[in-house]
Amino acid sequence: MRLSAPPHPTTPGLRRVSPVTERPATRWLLVVTALVFLLFFLLMPLAAVFVEALRMGIGPYFAALVDPDAIAAIKLTLLVAAISVPLNLIFGLCAAWSIAKFQFKGKSLLVTLIDLPFSVSPVIAGLIYVLLFGSSGWFGPWLAGHDIQIVFAVPGIVLATIFVTLPFVARELIPVMQQSGTDDEEAALSLGASGWRTFLKVTLPNIKWGLLYGVLLCNARAMGEFGAVSVVSGHIRSFTNTMPLHVEILYNEYNFAAAFAVASLLAVLALVTLVLKTCLEARGGPGVSSSGRP
Repeated sequence: MRLSAPPHPTTPGLRRVSPVTERPATRWLLVVTALVFLLFFLLMPLAAVFVEALRMGIGPYFAALVDPDAIAAIKLTLLVAAISVPLNLIFGLCAAWSIAKFQFKGKSLLVTLIDLPFSVSPVIAGLIYVLLFGSSGWFGPWLAGHDIQIVFAVPGIVLATIFVTLPFVARELIPVMQQSGTDDEEAALSLGASGWRTFLKVTLPNIKWGLLYGVLLCNARAMGEFGAVSVVSGHIRSFTNTMPLHVEILYNEYNFAAAFAVASLLAVLALVTLVLKTCLEARGGPGVSSSGRP
């Protein structure tokens, strides 16, 4: 006797049950509420930045961007990102590899420490470095005796930025590596591949989209960090002011056009980050998400 297959949900005559149970009016209310919220709390402030930046015209806008203090702030921001992002990239790879591929004592503690910058206020993070490396800090007298300055100088800004951006690469790579498992690496090693070749040819292609995603978020946070950097910088014009700090100084001096002009660069960075984030999510598929989890 031949058994017939059960009817498919798309077979004519069967009623398809929608997973959505809300009434149309409720759905429209939720959509409109979300759109209004985005309009007032996201789109309008973003548009206001560019409107205020160009209020005085194109000439003053570009004059504010080529001001020596603004140029120094832009260069310092790029320098800090160029140092902190690669260091966090190396740490994120090592930490994610250890957590996802090996079992060892203290593994949960390592994961907790990686998440620590998410739970600590950036201002507190900056204060920690002042207490450690300031003139009255634990290592302050020794540093002063050897003519080494960390706080109120570029090294302190780099350290504070590394602290607040430390989790991004690692937290994006850990779930990706856990999902990929160790079968591919074990197969490559069994075929005689070296550890470095296994990483380049097997591991790296599997994690490349998560890696790029983490680097992108890390770079965006490094360039836009304010709280921790504000504590350790000293606000010295042309020396320790990053772009966010320069915007604050211009705004406090009532130089609103110049402040919004520099702020527009940070807004453009945010928009570029958003576009690249969307492209990486589309290219990487469901394995790349805003939380780093598949």
